[in-house]
Amino acid sequence: MTGTRDGVDLELGSPRQRAVMAVLASRPGRVVTLSRLIGDVWGDQPPRSAEQNVYTYIAGLRRALEPGRGRRGHSEVLAGTTGGYELRLDPRHIDAGAFADHIGTSRRLQESGDHAGVLGSLDLALRMWNGQALTGIPGPFAEVERARLHELRLVALERRAETLLRLSRPEEDLLTLRDLTRRHPLRERVRELLMLALHQCGRQAEALEVFEEGRRVLAEELGVDPGPGLRACHALVLGSVDEGRRPPRQLPRELTGFAGRTREAVRLRSLLAPEDGAAPVPLVVVSGAAGVGKSTLAVQVAHEVKDRFPDGQLFVNLRGATPGVPALTAHEVIGRFLRSLGLPSTALPQDEDEAAAVWRSELDGRRMLVVLDDAAGLTQIQPLLSAPRGTGLLVTSRENLFPGDDSVRLRLDRMPHAEAAGMLATLAGAERIAAEPAATAELIELCDGLPLALRIAGARLADRPGWPVSSLVARLREEEGRLRELEAGDLAVRSSLSAGLRSLRRSDRETSRTAARVLVLLGLLNVQDTTAEVAAALLGTPVPEAERAMERLVDAHLLDRGRPGHYQFHDLVRLYAAELAREEITSPEPLHAALRYYVLSARHASETWHPQRVQPSPPDIGPGAGVRHHVGGRAEAAAWFMEEELNLTAAAAQAMSQADPRTARLGVALAFALLWAQESTYRAVELFSLNRQALEVGRRLGDEAIGLEALGHMARGLQLLGRVDDAVALLEDQLELAKRLGDRFAEQRTLGNLANTHLGGKRYERALHYAGRQLVIARGLGSRGSTRYAGLVAAEAHERLGKLVEARQEILDVLAAAEEDEDVLHQGQAQRLLGQLSLREGDGPTARHHLLRGLTMMRDCGHRLGELRCLTGLSVASRLMSDLDGAMTHADEALRLAERLGDGSWQRQARREHAFVRELLARRSTACGPDGPR
Repeated sequence: MTGTRDGVDLELGSPRQRAVMAVLASRPGRVVTLSRLIGDVWGDQPPRSAEQNVYTYIAGLRRALEPGRGRRGHSEVLAGTTGGYELRLDPRHIDAGAFADHIGTSRRLQESGDHAGVLGSLDLALRMWNGQALTGIPGPFAEVERARLHELRLVALERRAETLLRLSRPEEDLLTLRDLTRRHPLRERVRELLMLALHQCGRQAEALEVFEEGRRVLAEELGVDPGPGLRACHALVLGSVDEGRRPPRQLPRELTGFAGRTREAVRLRSLLAPEDGAAPVPLVVVSGAAGVGKSTLAVQVAHEVKDRFPDGQLFVNLRGATPGVPALTAHEVIGRFLRSLGLPSTALPQDEDEAAAVWRSELDGRRMLVVLDDAAGLTQIQPLLSAPRGTGLLVTSRENLFPGDDSVRLRLDRMPHAEAAGMLATLAGAERIAAEPAATAELIELCDGLPLALRIAGARLADRPGWPVSSLVARLREEEGRLRELEAGDLAVRSSLSAGLRSLRRSDRETSRTAARVLVLLGLLNVQDTTAEVAAALLGTPVPEAERAMERLVDAHLLDRGRPGHYQFHDLVRLYAAELAREEITSPEPLHAALRYYVLSARHASETWHPQRVQPSPPDIGPGAGVRHHVGGRAEAAAWFMEEELNLTAAAAQAMSQADPRTARLGVALAFALLWAQESTYRAVELFSLNRQALEVGRRLGDEAIGLEALGHMARGLQLLGRVDDAVALLEDQLELAKRLGDRFAEQRTLGNLANTHLGGKRYERALHYAGRQLVIARGLGSRGSTRYAGLVAAEAHERLGKLVEARQEILDVLAAAEEDEDVLHQGQAQRLLGQLSLREGDGPTARHHLLRGLTMMRDCGHRLGELRCLTGLSVASRLMSDLDGAMTHADEALRLAERLGDGSWQRQARREHAFVRELLARRSTACGPDGPR
């Protein structure tokens, strides 16, 4: 505990005197009684001299706080009253008070959706800390206050991490979160945030490892399982992990307009893909200074030779020279690669040598190219280098590595003048470069022949077609070091980006000026990437015009091409664009137009993918038809949802977090439009969390219709997660609200959802009760789809209760009605249930017939859970027919789909079926010799 006055440290005295000061400072402007001081400093058993000691400490503190005050002068700072003592200081002049003030500001900013402001306030609050609070201060008050302040600091650190996640800047807090997790292994919220940050960084495998470590620690220390928050994070990460086992294709995209390094590229190709078809050189190391083009050359050549490595290409940025970020260890890299090759995390030995042995074993017999980018040194990568013959290993590093005799080193120096001039000519125009040979030569010298610097210089010239080369040379002479600052410093990056934006705005070309507008408008959206259609909505222009503007930004190095048809910002440019949007965009209309595009596109895709489903009732999204993405059929609609899922959920969450009612309603409309896509693809966590946010919007706006819809969606998410009781509670709330609003359709729909939820919870009589109630209302309303739904639930409940005659009749009634209405979904579900009945009766061929028909229909509808249940049933049917090989085929398919969908009762059943079939096959193999059964 310290204090200063006019910059001079105060002598606050002994630990007990400091304890008195701590008690007073915790209540500035309030009287603290003598008895309170004694109790807080000494506890229940103070010494006899405690009262006299307090007087002595008060006198000492007054001397420290007001050194100019006379011995008997009145104290203005530490005043004595009839009731006790009062420290008359502004709370903001006390660190704890200032900390609380900044925290309060951050909460107000959070309510207004100003996440950047929240981050700034939290940073100011956390800067108040310098070590542990009240270190060395004795007494019960200090002990309690120390713990309280420590907890407040932890909460502030957690909120800072949450804010960085909202700002899509997860990498900035990884080190802090890892340290907090190490210090507080039982604090589940910290572990959740670390998982989410790793997930946003695309490091799903590491996020899953954090969960597994937490599960183990909680079990060992407390004997409990992870809480709902950790489990939700686990489900979120699992849902994003690609279950595919196709050969990995991890190379970054090729650089458009690659120029130069001709000799080195030829050399690399000959080493990795010899013309005579021989095996590649075991190891090639490309080394050189920062910015010399090592990674660019390596990736370019890797793409050129990738066809020689049909079993896949692995790529990792080892982060050997990334400021502020720890380099990856060989063990971490091996773990990533093994997971990419299909091995589970549990297959990775903890010992590095053992992990390397597994790595070599997995590579054996494969023709793979492995690119290890930005190695810090030989020690970092040594365990990865002993790969089997036929593997191509390509390493880049700023260090001169000497791995061994069977390796080849290729050192990149500054680019030769002719190639550097050629790069500038490619970027800025051959005529301009040829017209000023002296200025070009000086420009190459100013850029030190580094490809990175030359590329930036060429882009500047291309952005300024009226500039001679000499003008740029003069600018670089005056701003020496600017490019180096651009690589390292945030402020320099901002000024450089500002110069690029000004050039676009001042251009004579309409496309450039439009591109400048797009750059700012894109800052309104907190999405992963974007398309020309979104830009067209923001601009209010035709799509081709928006696409030309986006390509202009790509040419200006302010935007990158990502996956096909998509564009993405570099993180720093995204931050810059968001700042500009906050400063310059005063009308909400551009954001509303983009959100309307997402809503209309999602609705159209949902109606195309699930034409038989009743689409959720959306809130009013405002005037204007808006543009939308067109999909041609179910498969295209499903593919569009998969491609745009992260953008759609991010846009919905962003909009619902805004205070503006119209913006929030657009976010709700988008969240509702995602219902059937999320349900079909088992995005249960996203379904629940988005609609919980929608429920909060409805309450904030006093719109019960929003709440009515959101409650049902939340319940469906919980049901998919297996949380039956929680889902039922929400549905009962929804049922009560539907009755109060007089919405009979919503009432019968909720009854149906209650029936289905109880069915999933194996409460079959309750399921029949609610299905019967739904059926009465649905028939009264003339809702044929709801009538079929109730019939299907009742049929399955009867089947589970062993009432097969009733079940069969209900299924046949539903099937006939569904065929009449061309309702493929309900036809598929009816066929599945007929197959399920046949399985109960031991009739494998009939079950197989119905389940195959159901499987086709489930796939046509994109109903993944129905597909899973059909596949699992087909495995059982094949077993009944003594076709174990066929059973294994279906069980394998079911298992792959179950892994993609995440955890749930039907997924667990698929896993059990797979294990059982595998055991039967093993028994058959054991019972057979080389010539048949023994």
